[in-house]
Amino acid sequence: MSGVQIGPKTGKNRNHPDLIAADGDIETEVARLLALGATRADVGQNGDEGFTVLAGPEGNEFCLLHRR
Repeated sequence: MSGVQIGPKTGKNRNHPDLIAADGDIETEVARLLALGATRADVGQNGDEGFTVLAGPEGNEFCLLHRR
């Protein structure tokens, strides 16, 4: 797909993956994902959710689930 330019996301994700940190260390996994190019995404969370919402470089959101 050489030469294809991907613009900003304009609608809902076709796929919204939910990920789990294998070792349960959410803070370390969020830091790792941010270092790989993810950004924090605000989709109306209030802070009490059991997940952290992030977006990949193309703007597609995904969640990192917190184990309880």
